[in-house]
Parts: sequence; C-alpha cells; structure tokens
Amino acid sequence: MTEATHSTITPILVAQLLVEDGRMPVYVHLIEHPDGRIIVDTGMTELHPAVADMDPLLTPLSEQDLDLSSIDMVVNTHLHFDHCGGDRLFADRPIHVQRQELDDALNLEDYTITEWIAAPQLRFVPVDGEFELLPGIRLVPTPGHTRGSQVVTVETAEGLVVIAGDTAVFHGELDDPRTEGQRIVRALEPVAVWLAHAEEPWRPPAT
Repeated sequence: MTEATHSTITPILVAQLLVEDGRMPVYVHLIEHPDGRIIVDTGMTELHPAVADMDPLLTPLSEQDLDLSSIDMVVNTHLHFDHCGGDRLFADRPIHVQRQELDDALNLEDYTITEWIAAPQLRFVPVDGEFELLPGIRLVPTPGHTRGSQVVTVETAEGLVVIAGDTAVFHGELDDPRTEGQRIVRALEPVAVWLAHAEEPWRPPAT
C-alpha cells in the first residue's frame, strides 16, 4: 500500500439551485493527500443576475469551516457558473482545467459567467488530456457534459474513487451511460463516484 491510498475525499455543500423538481444541491469536494490539499470545483460566492431565475441559496467556501489558505491547488471539472464561482478565493493557487474547457468558457457566448473566470489574477493551468496531479491523483478528460469536462481519479484506502463534476448529474446516468465521458468513468471501474449534485456517491451495482 502506498501513501497515495491514504487520500480522503470530503463533500462540501456550497449552494442549492432552484430547478423544476425543487432544490438541487451543489457540492464541491476536498481531497486530502499526504502531499497537499486539493479543492475540486469551487461553487459560487455571490449572486448574479444571469442566474437569478435559479434563486441560488449560497453557503460559499469563504463562510465555512475550511481554512482556505491550506488549499494547495484547485481543479475545475468544467467552467459552468456553479463550478467556478469561487475560483477567485484561490487566486494565488494553480487552477487546473482542460485547455478545451478554458477556451470554450472564454470564447463561447452564454457558456458561463465570464467575469468569474476572466480575472487576470487567476492562475489557470491548462491541461491537455490525462495528467497526474499528485501520486495517486489523476485528471482524466470525459467529454459529454461539455467538450472539455474532466474528472479526478483518487486512489483511496477503499479503492479508486472518481470525482465527476457533471459528467453525470444523476446516479442513473452512470447505471446506463450514454455519453463518452460517462462510459470512460464506468471503464475506470471505480468503487465510488462523487457527483456535484448528489449528496451520496454512486456505487456500481452488486454482481
């Protein structure tokens, strides 16, 4: 067993959005690794007129029991507004995102809340394809939800765990994968998959 297997993952509720069926939670995920602490996605820190119809209820990272200065790096699974609105809290830390995702977010109309990612003080690190962030922690492209979506794979004592952002929004999408990204996640054979909008992780069906 290597040290990487001692990584742990903690979900943190940062917002609730009004959708057709009620309130949808928004979670970010804290990875604690022997060599550093990583926050995967950053939620929202403020309201914005562009998403007023979703009536966001916010509990941003800056108001939670988390020492922001202890975070060594950030990963954005993708750059939709509910995943990158807290990036500014970590302006002096590297923010890892797929290059395709960053290009689309900065150049496509109505893709995200552009000013939340266009601030010059943000230190985006564009990634092309798979990338080892730390021993036992990898970024894996999973196109589908967006062209530049990625997931984070984490070796834990339990086995391989995936933090998937919106590669799947609901557990059922991993039960019956339809997109390339969802099929990639299933092919990894994880013991659990954390989603951004689900309180509990998806787990593979018993065989």
